[in-house]
Amino acid sequence: MSIQIFRDAWGIPHLRAGDARELAFAQGRAAATDRAWQIEVERHRAAGTSAAFLGGDSVGWDRFARQARIEDTARRCFRALDADTAAWVESYVDGVEAGLADGARRAPEFAATGLAPGRWRPWTPLAIWLSHHILFAGFPAKLWREEVATRLGTHAIEVFATDGPGTSGSNGWLVGGDRTTTGAALVAGDPHRFIEDPGIYQQIHLACPEYDVVGLAVPGVPGIAHFGHAGSVAWAITNSMADYQDLYRERLRRRGAEVEALGPDGWRPASAHVEIIEVAGGEPVEVEVIETERGPVVIGAPAGRAGSGAAAGRDGSGDGDPGGRPDADPSGEAAWEAISLRCPPRVRADLGFRALPALLRAKTVADVDRALDLWAEPVNVVLAADTDGGLLHRVAGAVPLRHPDNGVRVVRAWEPGHEWRGWQDPMPRADVDGLAVMANHRDLAEPLGVEFAPPYRADRIRHLLDVPTAWTAKDMAAVHTDTHLASAGPLLDLLAALDGLGPEAVRLRDRLLRWDRRMDAGSADAASYAALRSAVVRRLAAHPALAALAGPTGTAGAVRDSEDSRESGGSGESGAPIPYPEIFLPWIALVPRVAYALENLLTTTALPALDQTGPSRADMVRAAVEEVASHGRTSVPWGETHRLAPWQALPGETPEEWPALSGDHDCVLSTSSVPGVTDLSARGPAARYVWDLARRDDSLWVVPFGASGVPGDAHRRDQLPLWLRGDLVPVITDWTLLTEERHDH
Repeated sequence: MSIQIFRDAWGIPHLRAGDARELAFAQGRAAATDRAWQIEVERHRAAGTSAAFLGGDSVGWDRFARQARIEDTARRCFRALDADTAAWVESYVDGVEAGLADGARRAPEFAATGLAPGRWRPWTPLAIWLSHHILFAGFPAKLWREEVATRLGTHAIEVFATDGPGTSGSNGWLVGGDRTTTGAALVAGDPHRFIEDPGIYQQIHLACPEYDVVGLAVPGVPGIAHFGHAGSVAWAITNSMADYQDLYRERLRRRGAEVEALGPDGWRPASAHVEIIEVAGGEPVEVEVIETERGPVVIGAPAGRAGSGAAAGRDGSGDGDPGGRPDADPSGEAAWEAISLRCPPRVRADLGFRALPALLRAKTVADVDRALDLWAEPVNVVLAADTDGGLLHRVAGAVPLRHPDNGVRVVRAWEPGHEWRGWQDPMPRADVDGLAVMANHRDLAEPLGVEFAPPYRADRIRHLLDVPTAWTAKDMAAVHTDTHLASAGPLLDLLAALDGLGPEAVRLRDRLLRWDRRMDAGSADAASYAALRSAVVRRLAAHPALAALAGPTGTAGAVRDSEDSRESGGSGESGAPIPYPEIFLPWIALVPRVAYALENLLTTTALPALDQTGPSRADMVRAAVEEVASHGRTSVPWGETHRLAPWQALPGETPEEWPALSGDHDCVLSTSSVPGVTDLSARGPAARYVWDLARRDDSLWVVPFGASGVPGDAHRRDQLPLWLRGDLVPVITDWTLLTEERHDH
């Protein structure tokens, strides 16, 4: 093989090979060398086998991965690939296998857990991709809407209309050449996800005779899917917030050894088998995997069938009692209710991996556009620009056509009208007139979704960019790190109208009304505002008007008619509650939901009980400001409590002291905490990038930690100080400025 491996001063791999398949092999081997522990954890998570070495805390995720059939779906998607794409993916897998043993020897986590590197299959990269993104569309939000509609009425759904539990915070923007110093476009942004250590994005440079691309790859997955610069064209994405996964309430019964599900045409066979989750330090857990004609059952199984597990993992996952309550079917057979998941990759056997080689070969925005016609999962908003002045702003992915109710709540599997009827085509797109912004807000993707991020980040980015300034790549750091919190307005307005406050509360109120609304780590005013907000959130969550949502959590009531029975005078249809596994509880926990819907809850007229029963909203804010003022900690800076809290598959025995952060969930610098629960931030910029179309080597990028995932490596966390300051690392593609590594091939 004619493979060359280079490194820059930050340890970033720059790979050169004789053809595309050799390059895929080199990329796989580099991932195994630099990120062996990370990609093996992800392989096991995708297969639902991580508890075997991580222990009981991982059982909940493993159960979901198996019940959702992540690995089986990936296998189907791989088998449906065209021969060239399949061979390209297999070359990557061969590279991983070639480098995994050496990578594992460098990673002490293998010895600490007793894990030996395992076998990668051709579909493993697809399984890792699906595992990363199966919750990306936020289908558990439908469980919350079901709770709200059942307990408060359908009119209350809009009050809580923000996707949770962490709300999306990705930003992206395109500045046309008429607004830059060079006359060429800039594409910039920052994907905000759960921060993982090692990071989910790997900076990489891939070059062969067909293409030469720098970008952010996902370790364990070939190519550069989301953020790339090919020299003559660059692209970037954010989560579109489209709704493309459905939940169906199923009625199931056993007929001897078989399972049947009630559909619109009556009882139909469902597949069912039992799997065993091995648990390090614990007893094996039995899981029944059931799939109806709608999709895999992910919530609810016969009592005693699915075993037990343990506490929350990275995604708030853990294990609850997944058993539904058996009931008496008219046929005399034991019956129960459950919830199934229908998602496009399972239905179409397609994740969109055919787009990945096509993106690498792209030379113009037209090429990017054609490549993204092949994209499927997840559904993204895309920006792209090329050196000829071409600009692109579109949505890419697979969104089914179906009844609007499917997008809002859990629908009945046995009722007709909830079937999928084809696919959204064409996908939305828009012309770019000098400036385009994507920030998960209602805009291009609005026809495809139900809930979107508030407009604050998008409005702020546009405000910062829409000035008579000629922009450079270096200027973009000021946008990346902007900490203005426009969403503070409703709470501060209520605060300004208060009377009857004590002296300390008056002083605090006056300080906050003078505050510049910037959530800077060193700001005591920002910390005082956050403390006030949390105190208000806790009081709202305890308000009698919301008491019905406070508990018992984790039990879905019966799916009702689309017109709420309380409002129509009907009785609805009562069914057995279905306990939710713990992996879904963050989406239906009341305090986080109140926190992210705070602006609506402080201003809505849709819940008159907020002022008619219990304390009024003004009374709650008054009590909260008195509480915060009385604590005497109003001089503590925001960064004292607002600290990075990354997910680690194997945390150290001694907890790390993670650094202070600026920002907040509605800032452009979207470092999300959960007001009322914790100021720690588990979400934030998983990378930052600026793609310069005038000269690629004037582009910039940074990740939260570093290029290496190996503890003790010089490049393990060497980018963390820059990431914290908002600085970026130069993109270097000049091979003469790189250092070649020597390996036996």
